Amino acid sequence: MIHKNSPIPIYYQLEEAIKKAIQNHRLLPGEMIPSERDYTEKYEISRMTVRQAISNLVNDGYLYRQRGIGTFVAHQKIEQPLQGLTSFSEDMQSRGHEPSTRVISLTEIKADSDLAAKLEVEAGTAIVELKRVRLADRLPMSFETVYLSKDLSRGMTEEMAQTSFYSYIEKTFGLKIQYGRQSIEASIAQKTEAEMLGIAEGAPVLLIERISRLDSKKPFEVAQSVYRADRYKLTIDMERSS
Repeated sequence: MIHKNSPIPIYYQLEEAIKKAIQNHRLLPGEMIPSERDYTEKYEISRMTVRQAISNLVNDGYLYRQRGIGTFVAHQKIEQPLQGLTSFSEDMQSRGHEPSTRVISLTEIKADSDLAAKLEVEAGTAIVELKRVRLADRLPMSFETVYLSKDLSRGMTEEMAQTSFYSYIEKTFGLKIQYGRQSIEASIAQKTEAEMLGIAEGAPVLLIERISRLDSKKPFEVAQSVYRADRYKLTIDMERSS
């Protein structure tokens, strides 16, 4: 309901009504919302007011526009706190999402100088390169390239690569993955990344590189991931130092 005599701005009331419809699943992700004219006639308010409410919801990530077609409900972003070392599968499961993986390739390559330094091996050493798409609730979230030393990936098959690496390594080899260092930067999707993630070339993405280490301090993996910026966000809790 829109209360025209309320001190709360009408555009804000409409925003809240649309958000409530999304939260109550009356409007579903990917579904087109009613037109500006529909809202104007239903609530007997101006089109300018409707346009402001919808624009605010687009800016806040609740809706997205497709030019010449209409406005749609956006898939809500999955939030990942920047604390603790967890795998993608573990992280999605802890948030009530169903993780899955589509393996693109599993090959042996020679480590260039950059990868060799990160994995602490000699340049030219044979390592394993895995490319895969990570999904949450069957929606592509990231395109991931993982580099592993051969001794930590022996016997690995594409079927095994569809599961959590962390669980596989710890259970198969009895090793303990202890800690990692992660870097994050903003970028835009290149052609291959866009195809894998089902987004437009040039769409905003997050580039995340992580080097994980065993409790022996030996590097376990170098993982380079491209995340959809429209479906993923990172958060961190901070305390002011005294």
